[in-house]
This record gives sequence, structure tokens and C-alpha cells, in this order.
Amino acid sequence: PAAAGSVVVPYGHVVGNEKWRGSEIAQRLQGKIKLIFEDGLGLVDFHLSNKICILYISEADLVAGDDFKRRLVRFRNANSLGGIVIVERTQISDQYFIAVQKLVVLELGMVLLPVANQAEASQLITQLVREQSKDHNSNPFLRKQCSQLLEPSVFRTVQQIPGVGKTKALLLLQQFGSIHRLCNASVEELEVVVGQTVAQQIHTF
Repeated sequence: PAAAGSVVVPYGHVVGNEKWRGSEIAQRLQGKIKLIFEDGLGLVDFHLSNKICILYISEADLVAGDDFKRRLVRFRNANSLGGIVIVERTQISDQYFIAVQKLVVLELGMVLLPVANQAEASQLITQLVREQSKDHNSNPFLRKQCSQLLEPSVFRTVQQIPGVGKTKALLLLQQFGSIHRLCNASVEELEVVVGQTVAQQIHTF
């Protein structure tokens, strides 16, 4: 399999595995970010940058058996850099989700982001790419924020706030960088990110 560091990805671009050509994710990413397809990415489904790659586990993968577990372990072993696992959590795959979450987060120590479908996955990938395209290297504080952003426990905690789902949690963490800063944000600061109603709910919470 291609090692993560061997694929050069320009900022604002995603390198996708050839197998995703024509998929709903690919169609929805077009026009938002630049998507380049390549053969030979091995286990990796999408490279977001030279350091972050995504393994996508679909509802079909979960239902079909344990093949995806072998893929996950190989992905983890082949990839010393940042691996993000996106999992389709649907009514059908929900029964398998807790076991997958335990394997990915606790046993393999990787980031897991659940999505309802490919449309939601494309939004998530777009947000991650846009976040990466900002210049974090020049500012050590921003660099720290970026590493915290993908902490699964922080991401899950923010989702516990009433009115906040996955997308809003990601937006809030991108904006405020930490739970501490989020807790100290004014209603006005929150409104800019999530709108008046949810901002009030967050502030009250």
C-alpha cells in the first residue's frame, strides 16, 4: 500500500482512490475542492494532505463481514501519520457501530467520524480540507488548536450539547479550538458560527 508520506497533495486538494470515481462523494466534492483520482493508493480512500488520509467504511462494508477490520489494522500499521476513519452509521449499520468505534478509537487509537451517508461524508471532507488549507504552521497556537480539533473525545463531548450535531461540533471546534474557549464564548460569538437559537442553547448549557 502507498505510504501516507509518499503522496504529495497540494493544499485545497484531495487525492481520491480511483474506485471512488463516479461515486456520490466524488460528485458532491466537485466544485467545492479539487479532487484528483489516482490508482495505487492501496488501502487509503482519500488523501487530504501529505499527513492525513481517510479510510472510508460504508454501510455495505459493515454488513458484509469482518473484511473491513483487517483493512483497518493494515491501514493503522501502514500509516504512521494521521489516519481518520469515516464510518457510515445508518439504521442498518447502527448495530455494528459501537464495536467499530471501540476498535478504531480505543484499540487502534485513530480518529473516527460517523456520517449518515456519502453526502454528509463529502461535507466533512470539504470542511477538513478547508481547515487544513489555512496556514497553521506560522502560528503555534493555531497548530495546537488543529491537533486538538481531531481529538475524538473532544469532538464527542461537544456533540453532547443540545442542538449540536457532528457538523456544528466540527464548526465550533474549528472556530474556538478548545472546549475551554467554547465555554467562555459569548452568545454573539457563538451566533456567528451556529445561529441565534443554537447559540443560546450552547450558552445556557
